[in-house]
Amino acid sequence: MEDLFRSYWWLIFPVGYFFYSAFQSWLNYRRHRDTLDLIKSYAAQGREPPADLLAELNRPIDAEADDRGARRYRRREHGWYQVVLFGVLASGFGFASFTDTYGAGEAFVIVTFVMAALCLASLVAVLTRRPD
Repeated sequence: MEDLFRSYWWLIFPVGYFFYSAFQSWLNYRRHRDTLDLIKSYAAQGREPPADLLAELNRPIDAEADDRGARRYRRREHGWYQVVLFGVLASGFGFASFTDTYGAGEAFVIVTFVMAALCLASLVAVLTRRPD
């Protein structure tokens, strides 16, 4: 059992994301169900539900996540953080491949090239970005 955990410890992350997504879906379901119950109570009283309440039903289930992601994207400072992040990661993996850390120098070379490519792609994206 101990070897199984040591070999597959990384499965904690995708399984955790699965549970997080399931919980988010359940919360969205409850939000829509509660909105429908509120509209039913307005209908039972013979009153017209507010327009905001009806608009809530037309909103996509994952709209809150999209709104948060858009705000987070607007707050970023032109993407320079990605250039720095991938540059530092490429440098670190390059050093690990040069020193043959853990005897996996060849693997670190591949990761270095991937990180360097992401750094260059981020740099091009930042330099060619149109001002808002």
